[in-house]
Amino acid sequence: MNLNDPTLVDLSRPRPRAGLLAGLARRLVHARLSGLRHGRLALHEQGESRSFGAAGGAAVNVTVRHPAFYPELAFGGSVGAGEAYMLGHWVADDLTGLMRLLLRNREALDGMEGGLARLSSPLRVSAHWLHRNTRAGSRRNISAHYDLGNDLYRLFLDETMMYSSAIFERPGMTLAEAQAAKLEAICRKLALGPQDHVLEIGTGWGGFALHAAGKYGCRVTTTTISPNQHALATERVRAAGLADRVSVLLRDYRDLEGAYDKLVSIEMIEAVGHQYFGEFFRVCERRLHPGGRMLLQSITIADQRYEQAKREVDFIKRYIFPGCCIPSVTALASEMTGASRLRIVALEDIGPHYATTLARWRENFLGNAPRVRALGYPDTFIRMWQYYLSYCEGGFAERALGDVQLVLERGG
Repeated sequence: MNLNDPTLVDLSRPRPRAGLLAGLARRLVHARLSGLRHGRLALHEQGESRSFGAAGGAAVNVTVRHPAFYPELAFGGSVGAGEAYMLGHWVADDLTGLMRLLLRNREALDGMEGGLARLSSPLRVSAHWLHRNTRAGSRRNISAHYDLGNDLYRLFLDETMMYSSAIFERPGMTLAEAQAAKLEAICRKLALGPQDHVLEIGTGWGGFALHAAGKYGCRVTTTTISPNQHALATERVRAAGLADRVSVLLRDYRDLEGAYDKLVSIEMIEAVGHQYFGEFFRVCERRLHPGGRMLLQSITIADQRYEQAKREVDFIKRYIFPGCCIPSVTALASEMTGASRLRIVALEDIGPHYATTLARWRENFLGNAPRVRALGYPDTFIRMWQYYLSYCEGGFAERALGDVQLVLERGG
């Protein structure tokens, strides 16, 4: 994605002009919104307002700023809605609240993907197929998101630089405290000790490796395929005086060697791709000593929606994480048991904590919007990230998404 492009919006699919079929598109969108049964949405345009959904209670207010909004939504479905938001064609007074409302009315949301929106779906699916996670594809996909620049991530993450769900154990915790609580939970579930050599698949910016080696005295070998993450994680390890205990590799997980006492992977499997889930678990088994323990933290989708979601290309796959696939718990268990001797010994869903984590990130990101612009990112990029963070926050708040910590053990 070219960050110098003033829009960043995908122009590969046909985009109807605002005046072409605009009236039909408007009627189609209004017809779908008439199916809302839970909550209320107020749509404002050109001085007129129309309400959809249940009477009474506070409404989420959406203001249409450009007539292209309706064709974008009618022809592009939920991806088109996100693109129209990036272009400034509409705004909402509570974007996360809107995402939650649409999820509570999922039948209306699903309906938006039918009709005219199906015309552009094959193009998105074909583009997503090109992002499959071969070794070269994985490097491109990871770079598209994680190599945007470390300075960007510093503007909304806390000092741990953890880019995964925190655990807010008590009211009033700071984001850094909640991330430390998450890291403690992982180390506790792994039963880490100074005698352990731990392999981490997916370094991030080194938060887990620093915590585990610094507090528990274990050795950590951690790997990433993001050059930016590798550089900063290496520097953080050196600055912490832990270079004798932490090795940071720039290597694909499929090319790792050796066997380890413990293994951890925190929200990396979503970037593996469903075609490679089995291979991922085979690698994990090979990298563990018999009886070794693994902690896998993964975002999950409901089992009932997994097959559909696997086939579809939503806003996140198109604009945020190319090549990604969110698994279900059943899909993880099936792939794991079919490909390895790993077995599940514990499972905890920390999904509700992710909604809070995302809210903190969103507040930090928008609060630092002027500094994001100063880094050279256009307003379209800022709106894209606002949409992404609210999109995900709404999904976790409504339990459409989960986040599980799975403890696995390797059989002999």
